[in-house]
Amino acid sequence: MMRQMRENTKWIMLVTALAFVALMLFEWGMDASGQSAGGLGSIGQVNGTAVLFDDYNATYRNLYDQYQAAQEQPLTSQQVKEVEDAAFDEVVNQILIQQELKRRGIVVTDEELRQAARFSPPPSLAGQPGFQTDGQFDPMKYQQFLASADELLLLQLEAYYRDIIPRGKLLRQVSSGVYVTDEQLWRRWQDQNETVEVRYIPLNPGQRVTDEQVPVSDSEVRQYYDANQDEFAEPARAQVRVVVIDKTPTAADSVASREKAQELRDAIEAGDEDFAEVAAVESADQNSALNGGELGVVPQGAMLPTVDSAVFASSAGTLLEPVASPVGYHIVEVQELWAPDSVQLRHILVPIARTDESEIELFTLADSLEGLVESRDLASAAGELGLVVEEAELTDAFAFVARAGQVSEGADWAFEEAEVGDASPVFETPQAFYALELVSSTPAGILALETARPSIEGVLRFEKKQALVEAEAAELLEEIRAGEPLANVAANHGLEVRSAGPFSRNDFVPGLGRYNAAIGAAFGLEVGEVSDVVSTPLNTVLIELLSRTPADREAWESQKELQRDQATQLLRQERLESWLAGLRETANVRDRRDEVLVDPDEQPLRQPASPFGF
Repeated sequence: MMRQMRENTKWIMLVTALAFVALMLFEWGMDASGQSAGGLGSIGQVNGTAVLFDDYNATYRNLYDQYQAAQEQPLTSQQVKEVEDAAFDEVVNQILIQQELKRRGIVVTDEELRQAARFSPPPSLAGQPGFQTDGQFDPMKYQQFLASADELLLLQLEAYYRDIIPRGKLLRQVSSGVYVTDEQLWRRWQDQNETVEVRYIPLNPGQRVTDEQVPVSDSEVRQYYDANQDEFAEPARAQVRVVVIDKTPTAADSVASREKAQELRDAIEAGDEDFAEVAAVESADQNSALNGGELGVVPQGAMLPTVDSAVFASSAGTLLEPVASPVGYHIVEVQELWAPDSVQLRHILVPIARTDESEIELFTLADSLEGLVESRDLASAAGELGLVVEEAELTDAFAFVARAGQVSEGADWAFEEAEVGDASPVFETPQAFYALELVSSTPAGILALETARPSIEGVLRFEKKQALVEAEAAELLEEIRAGEPLANVAANHGLEVRSAGPFSRNDFVPGLGRYNAAIGAAFGLEVGEVSDVVSTPLNTVLIELLSRTPADREAWESQKELQRDQATQLLRQERLESWLAGLRETANVRDRRDEVLVDPDEQPLRQPASPFGF
């Protein structure tokens, strides 16, 4: 057992490192020795504290991998931007937490450290089979492991505890007073488990009232327009012609990458190359490349689908043939299979990238377009080069072009520099080169009344139709209140009766939706009772309660404490997020990414560093 644990030290260190990121519980910019990591330096400030590039980049890579693992296609430029912003926000949050820990004087004592290390391992370790007996965490096994662990791992664990314990204290302070009462728990249980069955008469305003029955005057349109100007605010718009030169690797590039992966794999199998050395030099997965391709123990389902399937269809000691995925070709050595759902492996990613020849062709084409648009219109320049001209609309709020992604430079040119008929220089995004021609430009402003008129008339007509239908429903309700059954009233007026249920307060109900007005009305009735007139964006309805099934109180009592724990954790998280938001509002945060993260040729340095998918 101990020999096996020592063999898995690298895996355990990896799991521990991942726990730091997942729990936001690691010391930013510090390695295991506590020394600053260096790198590009500051990319921003939080109350005078530097936001370090290395911290941002590590967080970015982790988030990028999570996003990529959730989908088979490469991330779009918009998704990459979202990951970048999320990573920066996360680093800012961590700095704010560190500042608050210091301000409050929250530290960890040596005794707290010893107790946590002995009895409270990181969750990702406690769940591993090697530390369990009969499916439960065994402290003795864990303590035996600690007694034989090397110094580097102990330093990692100490850093983990020195960070997590103060943060736990801060969380308790921030969320002090959070408690979920029995009454609140019972209400939540009722909302989920009490059900009703109903029947109802739907009266759809759009179907029962024609447009001719509800004329809308010019004065009504004007009055609505003047009273709701915010609804008609329009961003600046630019109609452009665009030529896109896609950077996507060609089919020939894919073949070349496949051949390269095969050559590397065959050389490793023949003993001509060392796996770790090839990974360090050739792998695009920078996280594992630094460790000779080692990934440790990975659970089933955590990898890209094609890789996951190939790995778990193999056996221990297998060097797989290159496996294709949306991000490239994967050379995987299966070191150990941990039945039934995890594997220990190492990995090399050969990305699908343009060959030197393909790259030269791409840049030559972009240079040719650049030269031609200086002396002629975009259409003739594109025609000479065999490129396609497309139409697009840009706004100062959203500048996106298909195949090119976010075109912020082009938008700046269109809104700030260009005149109608001008052709732009050739701009570059991570996805493409592109050039624009400005066709027309409209400044920001308020949508003209005549342009807004159709939508205004639609709103006003619906309001009038709903008022007429509500009046009709009120007449039907009078008949029901006088003793006529709901079904008879519906039949007498040629109306439909629909049934729904059983459903809970949290369910979506066809015809009623998830609107509180309708669902609340249904649960507020006694069996056999008919509701008042209820209007939702879907229908105006009269609802009759047919049956009610109360929530099981005994079942609730048996799960009450578990529910309390879950609800309390959720409330604590909400309290923490609210508290962090408050800190952000008063903090002096400076984001300098746009100033710092560019190379000498003005191309962004923020590139995904680990696209393997886990």
